[in-house]
Order: sequence, then structure tokens, then C-alpha cells
Amino acid sequence: MRLQPNQIIAGECISVMQSMPAQAVDLVFADPPYNLQLQNELHRPNMTKVDAVTDRWDQFEGFAAYDEFTRAWLTACKRVLKPTGSIWVIGSYHNIFRVGKMMQDLGYWIMNDVLWIKTNPMPNFRGVRFTNAHETLIWASTGKGNRYTFNHQAMKGMNEEKQMRSDWWLLPVASGAERVRDEYGVKGHSTQKPEALLYRVILSCSNPGDLVLDPFFGSGTTGAVAKLLHRAWIGIEREENYVKLAQERIDAVEPEFFQTASFDVRSKKKTAARIPFSALLEGGYLKPGQKLYFRKDKQRSAIIKPDARLRTNDGFEGSIHRAGAHLMDGSPCNGWEHWYLQDNGDMVPLDDFRKRYRIEQITPDG
Repeated sequence: MRLQPNQIIAGECISVMQSMPAQAVDLVFADPPYNLQLQNELHRPNMTKVDAVTDRWDQFEGFAAYDEFTRAWLTACKRVLKPTGSIWVIGSYHNIFRVGKMMQDLGYWIMNDVLWIKTNPMPNFRGVRFTNAHETLIWASTGKGNRYTFNHQAMKGMNEEKQMRSDWWLLPVASGAERVRDEYGVKGHSTQKPEALLYRVILSCSNPGDLVLDPFFGSGTTGAVAKLLHRAWIGIEREENYVKLAQERIDAVEPEFFQTASFDVRSKKKTAARIPFSALLEGGYLKPGQKLYFRKDKQRSAIIKPDARLRTNDGFEGSIHRAGAHLMDGSPCNGWEHWYLQDNGDMVPLDDFRKRYRIEQITPDG
């Protein structure tokens, strides 16, 4: 099968993926049936019916049938993923633990489980359980030690320059104008995922031009967000009505004109030249015999020795890093950030002297 990106392929995901070229996909997002096994209709306290997931595609004869199906589609995904690719699978307590075990059995290497904590979950109307307020996403590479894409700096940027955690708050379920509806105003898909969720998945684990595959395409959220972010995409969907709704939705997406500088979030930060502490002594920026203070604490000090080692006030000798670690009971220490020199009454970190050395001694050409 020739792989044509940016299309919805109608059919069963397992057979379709088995016909695709091997190692062709950069990222998979899978939102499989959860096997909810709802037995009866659900009603609110006012006796109005809850529009729950009762679709035929979510019904299996039992756990054995569900496990067989899960193993088959996970195996097919692993075949089409590039060795450097990764996969995200979303589920609830009904299925995610079974899925996670199977992923490990098949050789996937789990990097994180991420909790999508909903701002507007459906209550437990009968009052017999806690409200199910989250779903779990498993993110995995194709195998232990395999390389993969993770745009760490981009996710920090999304989180006010703090490392993004694995609990994702403030993401509501798809509702309002985002909810896909048919020509009669009825919601088009019972388990539509919010675009904000896919935005994080696709931005974090792919780059412009990468191919994103969704084997359970549904309402087309993956394709819509992939198009917005200038990723290629392929969706597989067996239900004809979903194919139609998803295609109309994606056709309506109008991404901004692509410019590499605007859309490529891979870190372009050049690695700064490595400066040994001894260079500051040789260059006259610091002098042997000067006293340094650990974390500005005058009770914890060290003298700079001529060989660029420090001698702490309790007699330990070592590099700026090892001397710092000594004062932290063996914990790792970046001495550039923790040692200070008192200069004209101010406590100046060693890193300021290193920055000055770079500016004054290292030319732009290195």
C-alpha cells in the first residue's frame, strides 16, 4: 500500500495498518474503545437520560476478546512506527491497565503515564462511586534505549517556563463550539477528545512535516490539530458517518502559512563553550587565596587554591562541584551556581565571572 498522507482511510485499523509500509510513522495517537461494558441506561436525578457511550464499537464479548483485539492493533502500530517514533494511548480505569501491560509485553518502553484531569467531568449520578474526573494517557517509545522526539523546551514554554508535569489540569472535555455535530445538531461522536489535549501530545512528540497516525480517528481531532501544527497525518476509521464528519472538520482548518522559524519548536540554543574553573585563575578573573562562600553563607566558606581546587573551612579539597557536593552531604552540586565571591560588598556568583570570561575572551567564531 502506497502511503498517502493527509487522508482518512475507511476500514478496520488492524488490516489497514498491516497493509501500510513498515517504519513509516513518527507518532501514533490511539484512542481505542474503552470496553465500558455499560449494562443499563443511566439517568440523572431528574430522570433525564444520560447520553452515555453505548456504541456498538465499544462492545466486546469479554476481556479475552478485548485483549485479543488490543494486542493485534498494538502490534500493528509497532510495525508501522519508525524506531525513533513514539505512541500515546488514552484510556480509563476500564481498560488502561490491561493496555499498559500489553504494551510492555510487546516491547514498548513506557516513558510516562499522564493524567488528563478534567475541569468538567460528568458526575456519578447514583452516588455510589467517586466522580471519574480523569483519564490516563500512556506515552511510550518503540523499545528500551530507542531514541524518540520530545520537545522539552516547547513544553516548558507552554507551562510558563517551568518543566511540565504529568498531571494535565485545566483541560475541559470537548463541548460548546468545539463539539462536532451532525446536520441535526446531534453530537457526532460520543468520546470526542478536546483539541487542547492533542495539541500537547503532537507538539511535544513530533516536528513539522512528521507523520502522525490515529488508528481510531473518530471525529478527527488528531487530524485537525496535526494540520494546524503543520504535521502530516493519517486517520483510520471504520464508521462511515465519522469519516464524513471528520473530513468536513479538517477541511475547515486553515493553518497559518508555514515558516520554519515560526513552527519549528526544536531547541536551537547553541551549546556554550565549556570554561574550566582554572581559566578564570589564569585569566586574572579570580585569584588564588580568595575566599568563596557557599550559598552566600559566611559560615560555609572555601579558599581558592592555585591548582583551581577549593579547600573548605572543614579541610575538604576538591573542584568547585565536589567541594559543593561535600557541603551538601554528597548531593550533586553545580558549583558555578552555588559558590559566591564577596565583591565590593555584594555576593557575586561564580557563574557571573564565567559569563564575563565568555564575552571578553571567546570570539563569536569560537
